[in-house]
Amino acid sequence: MVKVEHLVKRFGQNYAVNDISFEIGNGEIVGLLGPNGAGKSTTMNIITGYLSSTSGSAKINGVDILENPIEAKSMIGFLPEQPPLYGDMTVDEYLNFVFDLKACSFDRDAHISEIVNVVKLADARGRLIRNLSKGYKQRVGIAQALIGDPKLIVFDEPTVGLDPKQILEVRNLIRTLSKNHTVILSTHILAEVQAVCERVIIINQGKIIADEKTSELTKAIEEGYHYEVKICGPTKDVAQALGRIRGIKTVTSTGERDADAYAYIIESDRGIDPRKPIFNLCAEHSWAILGMAPMGTDLESIFIRLVDRDNGVEAKPKQKQPRAH
Repeated sequence: MVKVEHLVKRFGQNYAVNDISFEIGNGEIVGLLGPNGAGKSTTMNIITGYLSSTSGSAKINGVDILENPIEAKSMIGFLPEQPPLYGDMTVDEYLNFVFDLKACSFDRDAHISEIVNVVKLADARGRLIRNLSKGYKQRVGIAQALIGDPKLIVFDEPTVGLDPKQILEVRNLIRTLSKNHTVILSTHILAEVQAVCERVIIINQGKIIADEKTSELTKAIEEGYHYEVKICGPTKDVAQALGRIRGIKTVTSTGERDADAYAYIIESDRGIDPRKPIFNLCAEHSWAILGMAPMGTDLESIFIRLVDRDNGVEAKPKQKQPRAH
């Protein structure tokens, strides 16, 4: 659906985007992540035709956005961070205005009514946009992006400023849209990507530093696995036994206690998942496991570690400090 090849955008001597390439298939929900100034907004603006590239190409369903902008843009729905709304219009007036701008050939009333129902705006169609809450304005912005039934929908920070209930509603809507559309979601809210996207592309200093399925992003990190394990058993015996498991590099007792279990921080070699060996060890010794949780493998920690590594900064997952005795 989207094919970006050797994309470069230079402002003077500075590279906002420096030779990036990726493809996005039909029906994918892809998160585009990066720190401020990384180049993700520039990339998104080039894909949607708001900005020209210095070199390289961006194609929508095989159509080059620069060579055939009208045809390519007809396949794109875009929600900028600040929705392009007119406060003096009612919701109905605005959506009809956008319908005309896009020169849609659908049945007007049926198409707009369908979109209004999808984004849950039916009770606000006659209201002035300036009088709507932030959440409803965001829904209007999403509605305008859906007019014309575009194959590709691009969201830039779609939940900024929304309350928790509204955020959940927008996330559910994005999941629903992926059934019939390809979705690119640019955001700095990492929980958003974790909750909605099936794939993440991370950009730093104008280059792609990771392009992985969200569930497999940990493979992009050189370090091994880190787990906190709570085990019922003699602390000295447990620690020594854990340390003998093949692939486990370090075992640290934190001193924290949960009922009759003690907590240990386990670090394994790269590519070694220690969970099954730990379970088998505890079963063999009749040591109950009260908990086992990954450390430093949530998307936020992974993002920070990848960016730090790309910037030449050593970064390790946060660990709990052992309690003083």
